[in-house]
Amino acid sequence: MRRRVVVTGIGMINPLGHDVQTVWSALKDSQSGVGQISVFDPTGYPTTIAAEVKNWDISKAGEDLNVWKHRGRHTRFAIGAAKQAIAQSGILESGLAPTRLGVYMGAGEGNQDFPNFTNMIAAGVQNGEFDLASFLRRGREILDVEAELEQEPNMPAAHLAAFFDAQGPNSNCLTACAASSQAVGEATELIRCGDADAMIAGGAHSMIHPFGLTGFSLLTTLSQRNSDPTRASRPFDKDRDGFVLGEGAAIVILEEYEHARKRGAPIFGEVLGYGSTADAYRITDIHPEGRGAIGCMRQAIADAKLNLDEIGYVNAHGTSTSVNDRTETLACKGVFGDRAKLTPVSSTKSMMGHLIAAAGVTEMIVCMMAIRDGVLPPTINQETPDPDCDLDYIPNVARQSKLKVALNNSFGFGGQNVTLAVGALRNI
Repeated sequence: MRRRVVVTGIGMINPLGHDVQTVWSALKDSQSGVGQISVFDPTGYPTTIAAEVKNWDISKAGEDLNVWKHRGRHTRFAIGAAKQAIAQSGILESGLAPTRLGVYMGAGEGNQDFPNFTNMIAAGVQNGEFDLASFLRRGREILDVEAELEQEPNMPAAHLAAFFDAQGPNSNCLTACAASSQAVGEATELIRCGDADAMIAGGAHSMIHPFGLTGFSLLTTLSQRNSDPTRASRPFDKDRDGFVLGEGAAIVILEEYEHARKRGAPIFGEVLGYGSTADAYRITDIHPEGRGAIGCMRQAIADAKLNLDEIGYVNAHGTSTSVNDRTETLACKGVFGDRAKLTPVSSTKSMMGHLIAAAGVTEMIVCMMAIRDGVLPPTINQETPDPDCDLDYIPNVARQSKLKVALNNSFGFGGQNVTLAVGALRNI
């Protein structure tokens, strides 16, 4: 019998709040965390709005600002969310050997120092002194060398391991918007096969910086509803014009069920199934028939040994882009068939924006809260029906509904797709 994997701790920091309960309350109340960008001056960009984490720094997680000031914004978010999850879980006081505790993150790059870097190169070329020696010398003078290292995607996983003495498996994946869901799925497999007894798993990312905003602006994927930011993210609505950048971190403590049960750990839910596929199509376009999305949903359902009528909710990838929302709707129909219009679907990105690499695990926690409280979070800004998006998207207002199982979809640029099936603890 394969080892079961349960969730014994949860933590998050995102645009709607600095802990799980605050975020969950905001989602149930249909609140939006989108506003004008304040972390830098976005003047001149076609998009000047985002969903920022407000009024938080790592001192609120009990850490010294001076110690962490060189760390990436994504790393600081990760430490703050992980401390919440670790404290809830009690895993560090359980007697678990450090070599049996691992870390698996889906984290993106940190804030990059490209303006100083490019200015340095330009000055060197102009003065005719761009040789290796001068480059290295001036680099040490102009750039924050430690900060340059800290923007690497694997830094949150490395810092989490050192902070919590997690000496087991350690990895980071960056499969775009599917990253943290993949991290949870792969961490689950490590526990299932016996390579670890517990894993700190999740995601952390912030692309709300000039380089990130430039990239997505060039791709023309961002909403330009600058004068009305709280209504900018509108998944499945006919008048959607792109997604809204968000930021933050979410962490779950995954644990082998018997280990958790024997120590009397709190159990928030169970990871029932994991599916992962590739569209194998175009880098920036989802397959028009949704074949990758259909495949990973079916894999997760089969892995969990579920019947379709057991699934009470789908937290959609639901980015508020024209192609994604239409294709995800098509994929849900391909998987659920006649049950598609009977299965509630919503996108919480309508409220917190798109947390990119951190999105999937954040939405997985939302699924567990929905199961715990019997409440389905809404898709806000659902105002004008789109004939191509004709499922039950829980428009604008949360809904009471008893459920035991939910699916969480995450689809990334490049065609990476992940679905997680989570549920209340099963009696087996």
